[in-house]
Amino acid sequence: MTNIIIRRVIVLGAISILSLLSVQTYWVMRSWNLQEQDFDRKVRQALLEAARDLARVGLFVLKDADLIEQVNSNYYVVNINNQFDEASLEFYLQKAFENQSLREDFQYGIFDCSSNQMVSGRMLKYKKTSAFGVGNGEQLTAPLPAHYNSDFIYYFGVRFPNKSVTLLSNMWIVVVFTLLILITVAFFIYSMSVILKQKQLSELQRDFINNMTHEFKTPISTINISTDVFLQNDTIKSDPRLSRYSGIIKEQVMRLNTQVEKVLQLAKIERDKIELNLEEVDLNDLIRSISPSLELKINEREGTLRFDLAAENLLVRADRLHLTNILHNLVDNGVKYSKGAPDITIRLAKEGEEAVLCVQDQGIGIAKEHQKHIFSKFYRVPTGNVHNVKGFGLGLFYVKTICREHRWNIALQSEPGKGTTVEIRMPALT
Repeated sequence: MTNIIIRRVIVLGAISILSLLSVQTYWVMRSWNLQEQDFDRKVRQALLEAARDLARVGLFVLKDADLIEQVNSNYYVVNINNQFDEASLEFYLQKAFENQSLREDFQYGIFDCSSNQMVSGRMLKYKKTSAFGVGNGEQLTAPLPAHYNSDFIYYFGVRFPNKSVTLLSNMWIVVVFTLLILITVAFFIYSMSVILKQKQLSELQRDFINNMTHEFKTPISTINISTDVFLQNDTIKSDPRLSRYSGIIKEQVMRLNTQVEKVLQLAKIERDKIELNLEEVDLNDLIRSISPSLELKINEREGTLRFDLAAENLLVRADRLHLTNILHNLVDNGVKYSKGAPDITIRLAKEGEEAVLCVQDQGIGIAKEHQKHIFSKFYRVPTGNVHNVKGFGLGLFYVKTICREHRWNIALQSEPGKGTTVEIRMPALT
């Protein structure tokens, strides 16, 4: 995964998470405000009802203005503006809260004009079995705060100490979804940290392989030059045994050099440093020019290379070197995956505005369940414990990558026991 893709994932993920959090925060605040407004409406209605009952019993008239004032979010004071007794207040408060379905623990206190502070405070706890019944009240350890308003002379205060808990309990669905979103955010952060760590390890591994393969190039070149000197020596030529061993060394050095080149090509692809040198290429001329080297590989297995170049003067815009490598890779695969003598056909045709290049073999074929993975990096068709075909699984990945960079279409058709055909379609130059 490249740095650009990781940045995109992080940025888009962060935007999505922030958007989700913003929407959820909006709904949480909205739900809270609605719950608080409903709670405040019920409290004011209940306090008004209790005040009217006290006025009716005490035979006095309530003030029309500034009757109920909210000191803070959970504390209200009611300006009765006349004398009243504690027992009546407690009774009417319980009755009014029950009428409004306010099943909430509350504290109340009465203002004493002589001491200029709140006195006679009690805590009433609601129980499902007995509502605010007798025996549920207890004296306050500290009096409620007085309301310093010169217009308030005879008044009582009511406080709801568990209001926030009650509102949250009424919003349990919103709270659950908020927790799920927070878990999602935590999982996203954790996933990003794992991806970044894995990327760092992948970069260390890739750098190690790149450095190792570059270090291999020098000794491989030295061995290759030394082998050429051995093969040209008259003494070596005259001794069949030494000549055969020298040939084996030369063959294995070239094979090792090919594998190192593939690893270096892969490293270059992964770094997104593929620079295509595009030019007009005559496909017929290209195939004919590399046919001797292709035939050499097949002749080693006593196979046959056939050409069906029906279309003449077929020009495409391509990188000559990479296109040559594609043909070598496809032919190599046909040779490696043939049980007997390989039989490979290279076809060239023009269909409409496209040049169609096909490489067909009569090898062992590929099962359908493996065909969708065949162009993946390092993927090789499972063969159990038998490893008679050597390689890293990079050839077709390289072919697919180069086709993608050229914007060519590549397709694979295969059937076990009947061989494989790889088809590449390229825009033809008119």
